Amino acid sequence: MSDTIMTASSLTKQYMKNTVVKEVSFKIRKGMICGLVGPNGAGKTTIMKMLGGLTIPTSGSMEIFGERDEKGLAHSRSRMSFMIETPYAKQNMTAMQNMEKLRLQKGLPDKWRIKEVLEMVGLADTGKKVVKNFSLGMKQRLGIAGAMLTKPEIMVLDEPVNGLDPEGIVEIRELLLKLNREEHVTILISSHLLSELSLLCTDYLFIRHGEIVQDISADDLKRTCHEYLRISTDNNSLMPAVLENKLRLKDFTVQKDGSVHLYEKTEDIRLISKTLFENNIIPTEIHMHDANLEEYYMKLVGDDDVQRDKSADISAVKKH
Repeated sequence: MSDTIMTASSLTKQYMKNTVVKEVSFKIRKGMICGLVGPNGAGKTTIMKMLGGLTIPTSGSMEIFGERDEKGLAHSRSRMSFMIETPYAKQNMTAMQNMEKLRLQKGLPDKWRIKEVLEMVGLADTGKKVVKNFSLGMKQRLGIAGAMLTKPEIMVLDEPVNGLDPEGIVEIRELLLKLNREEHVTILISSHLLSELSLLCTDYLFIRHGEIVQDISADDLKRTCHEYLRISTDNNSLMPAVLENKLRLKDFTVQKDGSVHLYEKTEDIRLISKTLFENNIIPTEIHMHDANLEEYYMKLVGDDDVQRDKSADISAVKKH
């Protein structure tokens, strides 16, 4: 029996002539913590809205808990919870009062569940403190508490660590790991920074310009982040042509300073140096370098997009 509990098949969403999600396909298996990672504006929120029935796909289909038609999908979504964009809470009410309001809205009979979820997220002792006096991290944890009220089997979380300081990110990460391990909740979580999810996820979907560019497990991602050769010369502008035409090398990237990161034939340093010399290019730097996850991410989705998002995050943290 398959452990796949959610499948997206060629999901596409267009607004007028603008395609924001293009033929996205993936599978979510029971017990996964899957990170949907890509720059701001890549289509992450739109995908989550389609999964939640908040936005109708232009084309494509989805299957959740074996259901494919609209009636079946609506029933399947009752086994899920969604926290998309900013979690809503009454600012002049306490955590307990907000949860009670949400419980009544959802028609849930068990009042004891409120105390249980507030204890899960570490907000059981906030007493009479109202939400407007909560830190951003506390507000995010309150949103997760609301998502847990119905005992979901799948949680879909849109940027739950966005704007948090490092301590807040750690709190949310530990909470989600606890929910996954102890409550057996499968999680689909989005972020525009891989570093925020690198100690959390079992699998990753990388998205850029509305398309999935990589579907990879955390273990395979770590293996993929192999070492590379960093090469600088006295004529960086000619170096790529020599590598490609003389040495038949194709798996490399040119950096902003003109240097090259070479991901293949890294053991052939002597041959590479010799060939560059023979073409009147003098190497000034050749050394091995271990690629990290963030560098791999920038290679996938684009350095400029990642740097822009990092700058926006720094500004957001300074405001809080």
